[in-house]
Amino acid sequence: MTCTKIAVVGCGYWGQNLVRKFFELGVLSAVCDTSSQQAKKIASLYGNVPVLSMDEVAASHDIDGVVIASPAALHYVHVKKFILAGKHVFVEKPLALDLDEAKELQPLAQQHNRILMIGHLLQYHPAYLKIKEFLQDGSLGKIRYVYSNRLSLGKVRTEENVLWSFAPHDISMILGLVPDSVTSVTAVGHDCLSSNIVDFTTVNISFASGIKAHVFVSWLHPFKEQRLIVVGEKMMLVFDDTQQWENKLQQYLHKVAVENGVPSIHKADALPILLNPEEPLKLECQHFLDCIQNNQESRTNAQEAIRVLEVLSMAQKSMDGIS
Repeated sequence: MTCTKIAVVGCGYWGQNLVRKFFELGVLSAVCDTSSQQAKKIASLYGNVPVLSMDEVAASHDIDGVVIASPAALHYVHVKKFILAGKHVFVEKPLALDLDEAKELQPLAQQHNRILMIGHLLQYHPAYLKIKEFLQDGSLGKIRYVYSNRLSLGKVRTEENVLWSFAPHDISMILGLVPDSVTSVTAVGHDCLSSNIVDFTTVNISFASGIKAHVFVSWLHPFKEQRLIVVGEKMMLVFDDTQQWENKLQQYLHKVAVENGVPSIHKADALPILLNPEEPLKLECQHFLDCIQNNQESRTNAQEAIRVLEVLSMAQKSMDGIS
């Protein structure tokens, strides 16, 4: 089996992590950045791999896949460019900032028989995969509701608001747990630092099955919190990604019963769930390589990304007061 060769486009805040990981996986063949100085700096840290321009990456017959970590506003243009150049593409979230543009990219990738994978990283987290396992084997029971918090102090973006920057991760996880159609999305947000760039927002999602979900994201928060809570009929699960591995996923076997017409709650202590402490980013990057080698659809493919974008678009319209 020939070795897959990967180029990373965008060597900034998050792109550096992708460069590192594909280098560790032994497939990094080139880096690219609008700042040649930054690209050369990153290349020097990882075997002095070639620094190429975007056109050189697209024209290269040696590069099989392109990993895009450019600003979100450029994702559509960059994805389209490399798919048309015959490259498999792994693009960081969101796939695009415009829903219609995202919907254009899905059939384009299919027409060219190219993998199009979106970086919804938490879909590859061992804690999230364990939650899905509990759901699929019936241990969780029917989901009653889900809510998540993704809060921190910075990094503040200027090209997209906190909804589009933070919430895709949580919405992706929620939609992965609740495959029902979304019936309504409402959202409120506020800009504190820059006009028209929302710094915090809450999103409420209703599903056809009656399940409700709530997402709160902010980059103007005094401490970091990355927590997903899933309340099921048989147990409650808390995925707290700020904790050490032994405490990242906790199970609560609380019981709620109706006694003589009155709800009664019987509390139980938290039970930590044993996880395999694998780095989600490594699993995600390896998944992209596996998809290329086996010509298989990614877990976080364009269809999944479009579903996330549909919810984000509905939330944005709600915040903007557009019915």
